[in-house]
Amino acid sequence: QVQLVESGGGLVQAGGSLRLSCAASGTIYRLNAINTRAWYRQAPGKQRDLVASITPRGPTDYPDYLDSVKGRFTISRDNAKNTVYLQMNSLKPEDTGVYYCYVRSYGDDYWGQGTQVVVSS
Repeated sequence: QVQLVESGGGLVQAGGSLRLSCAASGTIYRLNAINTRAWYRQAPGKQRDLVASITPRGPTDYPDYLDSVKGRFTISRDNAKNTVYLQMNSLKPEDTGVYYCYVRSYGDDYWGQGTQVVVSS
Protein backbone atom coordinates (compact mmCIF):
# COMPACT_ATOMS: atom_id res chain seq x y z
CA GLN A 1 0.00 0.00 0.00
CA VAL A 2 0.95 3.65 -0.46
CA GLN A 3 -0.16 6.52 1.74
CA LEU A 4 -0.08 10.09 0.45
CA VAL A 5 -0.11 13.23 2.58
CA GLU A 6 -0.47 16.63 0.93
CA SER A 7 0.48 19.98 2.41
CA GLY A 8 1.03 23.54 1.33
CA GLY A 9 -2.45 24.70 0.48
CA GLY A 10 -3.93 27.92 1.74
CA LEU A 11 -5.36 31.31 0.89
CA VAL A 12 -3.43 33.52 -1.50
CA GLN A 13 -4.13 36.63 -3.52
CA ALA A 14 -4.27 36.52 -7.29
CA GLY A 15 -0.77 36.72 -8.71
CA GLY A 16 0.73 34.96 -5.72
CA SER A 17 2.45 31.59 -5.40
CA LEU A 18 2.08 28.39 -3.45
CA ARG A 19 4.02 25.15 -3.40
CA LEU A 20 2.14 21.95 -2.72
CA SER A 21 3.93 18.89 -1.41
CA CYS A 22 2.87 15.26 -1.41
CA ALA A 23 4.84 12.83 0.71
CA ALA A 24 4.47 9.15 -0.05
CA SER A 25 4.99 6.37 2.44
CA GLY A 26 4.42 2.64 2.43
CA THR A 27 6.20 -0.52 1.52
CA ILE A 28 9.47 -0.23 -0.39
CA TYR A 29 8.02 -2.66 -2.89
CA ARG A 30 5.17 -0.28 -3.72
CA LEU A 31 7.16 2.95 -3.47
CA ASN A 32 9.80 1.73 -5.89
CA ALA A 33 7.09 0.74 -8.35
CA ILE A 34 5.46 4.17 -8.53
CA ASN A 35 5.43 5.29 -12.14
CA THR A 36 2.91 8.07 -12.68
CA ARG A 37 2.69 10.94 -10.20
CA ALA A 38 0.10 13.65 -10.65
CA TRP A 39 -1.89 16.48 -9.16
CA TYR A 40 -5.63 16.81 -9.71
CA ARG A 41 -7.90 19.71 -8.87
CA GLN A 42 -11.57 19.76 -8.00
CA ALA A 43 -13.32 23.10 -8.01
CA PRO A 44 -16.62 23.50 -6.14
CA GLY A 45 -19.41 21.79 -8.04
CA LYS A 46 -17.10 20.51 -10.76
CA GLN A 47 -15.40 17.27 -11.66
CA ARG A 48 -11.86 16.42 -10.65
CA ASP A 49 -9.44 17.45 -13.40
CA LEU A 50 -5.84 16.49 -14.07
CA VAL A 51 -3.63 19.53 -13.54
CA ALA A 52 -0.13 18.11 -13.92
CA SER A 53 1.53 14.74 -14.20
CA ILE A 54 5.04 13.41 -14.38
CA THR A 55 5.96 10.05 -15.87
CA PRO A 56 9.46 8.62 -16.07
CA ARG A 57 10.71 6.98 -19.24
CA GLY A 58 14.12 5.64 -18.48
CA PRO A 59 16.22 8.34 -16.81
CA THR A 60 14.01 11.19 -18.03
CA ASP A 61 10.85 12.58 -16.48
CA TYR A 62 8.12 13.73 -18.83
CA PRO A 63 5.79 16.35 -17.37
CA ASP A 64 2.42 17.19 -18.79
CA TYR A 65 0.08 20.03 -17.87
CA LEU A 66 -3.46 21.22 -18.22
CA ASP A 67 -3.41 23.93 -20.87
CA SER A 68 -4.64 26.61 -18.48
CA VAL A 69 -1.69 26.13 -16.11
CA LYS A 70 1.12 25.76 -18.63
CA GLY A 71 3.88 28.25 -17.96
CA ARG A 72 2.59 28.89 -14.43
CA PHE A 73 2.73 25.49 -12.68
CA THR A 74 5.68 23.13 -12.40
CA ILE A 75 5.54 19.54 -11.19
CA SER A 76 8.68 17.94 -9.83
CA ARG A 77 9.78 15.11 -7.55
CA ASP A 78 12.43 14.32 -5.00
CA ASN A 79 13.08 10.60 -5.01
CA ALA A 80 15.13 10.64 -1.83
CA LYS A 81 12.17 12.10 0.03
CA ASN A 82 9.47 10.19 -1.89
CA THR A 83 7.84 13.56 -2.43
CA VAL A 84 6.21 15.21 -5.42
CA TYR A 85 5.73 18.94 -5.61
CA LEU A 86 3.54 21.36 -7.47
CA GLN A 87 4.92 24.87 -7.71
CA MET A 88 2.10 27.25 -8.59
CA ASN A 89 2.93 30.78 -9.71
CA SER A 90 0.80 33.64 -11.00
CA LEU A 91 -2.23 32.11 -9.37
CA LYS A 92 -5.68 33.05 -10.61
CA PRO A 93 -9.09 32.83 -8.90
CA GLU A 94 -10.00 30.00 -11.28
CA ASP A 95 -7.18 27.92 -9.75
CA THR A 96 -9.26 27.66 -6.57
CA GLY A 97 -10.13 24.14 -5.54
CA VAL A 98 -9.08 21.09 -3.61
CA TYR A 99 -5.82 19.70 -4.94
CA TYR A 100 -5.29 15.95 -4.75
CA CYS A 101 -2.08 14.05 -5.10
CA TYR A 102 -2.21 10.82 -7.11
CA VAL A 103 0.26 8.02 -7.79
CA ARG A 104 0.03 4.73 -9.61
CA SER A 105 1.92 1.68 -8.47
CA TYR A 106 1.63 -1.81 -9.97
CA GLY A 107 -1.61 -0.77 -11.60
CA ASP A 108 -3.21 0.45 -8.39
CA ASP A 109 -4.34 4.04 -7.89
CA TYR A 110 -3.62 5.95 -4.70
CA TRP A 111 -4.99 9.34 -3.65
CA GLY A 112 -4.18 11.81 -0.94
CA GLN A 113 -6.80 13.46 1.22
CA GLY A 114 -6.58 16.76 -0.62
CA THR A 115 -5.41 20.24 0.27
CA GLN A 116 -7.50 23.36 -0.21
CA VAL A 117 -6.26 26.24 -2.34
CA VAL A 118 -8.21 29.49 -2.42
CA VAL A 119 -7.13 32.32 -4.69
CA SER A 120 -8.80 35.64 -3.97
CA SER A 121 -9.22 38.33 -6.59
